[in-house]
Amino acid sequence: AMNQIEREDAFDLDPAAVPGRQQAGARLIDVREAAEFDLCSAAESVLLPLAALEDAVAQGAIGRGTELLMICESGRRSATAATRLREKGFERVFTVVGGMTAWRARGLPLRRSELSDGDLERYARQMILPDVGASGQIRLRESSVLIIGAGGLGSPLALYLAAAGVGRLRVVDPDRVERSNLHRQIVHRDDGIGELKVESAARTLRALNPDLRIEAHAVALDDCNSDALAQDMDVLVDGADNFAARHHVNDAAIRTGKPLVYGAVHRFEGQASVFWPGRPENPGPCYRCLFPDAPPPELAPNCAAAGVLGVVPGIIGLVQAAETLKLLLRRGSSLVGRLLTVDVLSMRFREIELPRDPDCRSCGLSRP
Repeated sequence: AMNQIEREDAFDLDPAAVPGRQQAGARLIDVREAAEFDLCSAAESVLLPLAALEDAVAQGAIGRGTELLMICESGRRSATAATRLREKGFERVFTVVGGMTAWRARGLPLRRSELSDGDLERYARQMILPDVGASGQIRLRESSVLIIGAGGLGSPLALYLAAAGVGRLRVVDPDRVERSNLHRQIVHRDDGIGELKVESAARTLRALNPDLRIEAHAVALDDCNSDALAQDMDVLVDGADNFAARHHVNDAAIRTGKPLVYGAVHRFEGQASVFWPGRPENPGPCYRCLFPDAPPPELAPNCAAAGVLGVVPGIIGLVQAAETLKLLLRRGSSLVGRLLTVDVLSMRFREIELPRDPDCRSCGLSRP
């Protein structure tokens, strides 16, 4: 047993010795996952996830005559990798003791990243996801979203998009903050009563993430300004509280070819979907396929008239935020062609298929 311990210790390498060994021709191999590697890695290291090690050996991608220095986050995976290589006849294989944790603590050189140190720290738990990584975080930073409404839906939506690092948020709302808003419009504060909602929201969002670009437009959406507000955005999000604004943003989405993330609430119920008739593959319906015309006011009362439990727009707003992030990251399956509904009294979610209306006057295949 003592001989085995001594043999294992002989293969341990202090991080400070690695740069010199690299200059002498050794290869530093990082056996973590790609998202971890993108987040922070040692200078001149090569990514080879532990799960891909066997294939790399079989394909001859690892030279047997080269000294190999294995590194991971703490040293466990690299020790496993080194053991497997030795079992396959590799003789010059060493484990970097303490892994990247020790490497960073020693102040050893790191690979340069397009993200700042602040970004790497702020988004660390998000970037470690394989479907995000550094490339996904950069994509979010370079993305833009139009948010119609800074109320019950727009509040959680804007907060989570800002927290996720979406680089440019354009918030459109003509109203001012009222005390009756505060039980559901969580982006606003009591000391902002009477202030324009877009200015109140912008202040909160900048305090949450000062690196983002927040554009405040205190205007009502209409046919004259909708295309200009939507044109240079990647995703449009409907957080409006009236059918006129929803139809305006829907028509702007169709004219500009942008995806529209929809949400609406009523008392204890809510619904969400993604409308994208301009999607390159398998186009989906638009908002007018679901609601061709605005119903009479008495059949579609707003929150002031009908009431709403404050958490309901929170739930739907977060669904909208999730759909928006998926669209920006180009990951997962969106709600295009599906309407998601929730009744919080029974806490039941339902999904309803939403086909495209061929006779829809906005996106229909038979329209002039």
